[in-house]
Amino acid sequence: MTDPAPRSSEQAPAQASVETVESVVRAQLAKALGGRRGMVEAAVPTILFTLMWLTTRELNLALGVSVAAALVMLAVRLVQRSTVQFVVNALVGIGIGWLFVSMSAHRGGSADDQALAYFLPGIIYNTAYTVVLATTCLIRWPIIGFMVGSVTGDPTAWHKDRQVVRLCTLLTWFLVLPCLLRVLVQGPLWLAGSHGAMDADAAVAALGVLKVVLGWPLQLAALAGMAWVLGRNHTPVESAV
Repeated sequence: MTDPAPRSSEQAPAQASVETVESVVRAQLAKALGGRRGMVEAAVPTILFTLMWLTTRELNLALGVSVAAALVMLAVRLVQRSTVQFVVNALVGIGIGWLFVSMSAHRGGSADDQALAYFLPGIIYNTAYTVVLATTCLIRWPIIGFMVGSVTGDPTAWHKDRQVVRLCTLLTWFLVLPCLLRVLVQGPLWLAGSHGAMDADAAVAALGVLKVVLGWPLQLAALAGMAWVLGRNHTPVESAV
């Protein structure tokens, strides 16, 4: 006679702990962004590189200052024993930019060519990101869905629920749009500066400013759109599994 009561009390926490797709995605995005500090750590190296190049036209100095700033931020993170993910991301970006600069120099490129080469990896990255994420939407396996799957424990079960697929597809398009806009704006500028249709210094200045303006501010605008969608908070994770 006493068995049914314990079973019903055990079931209550499971119901209370059920999350929605919206809450899962909000938590994952907050973790990925790193807050205001992560945004600053991503922007500072680019700002310093652009300013140093335009004021000194010393490419190695500009690269060195941007690396030094990232290393200082990394040291602060280590002292505080907080995550170094966002500083490391910045360092990796600088390192790839430096590689492209070195390749340009090896091919005999001028100082202007080398400065422009620093911005090429970002354009390539955003192009690839746009193509990959857009493809996941078009084939109805949006990348955001796998974020949901990582929480539910089954990476693909969410795809059985068309409501969840629609929501995740819409959210993934919000991630595609900033990358697509960066390519459409920065790509022509880079080409114009590289082929003499535009003054190289002007192109570098514009690319540096746009890299920051179209960076986290644009990403935040996209996330604001996602937050509006997620505010409905009515797509249960349990329906996807």
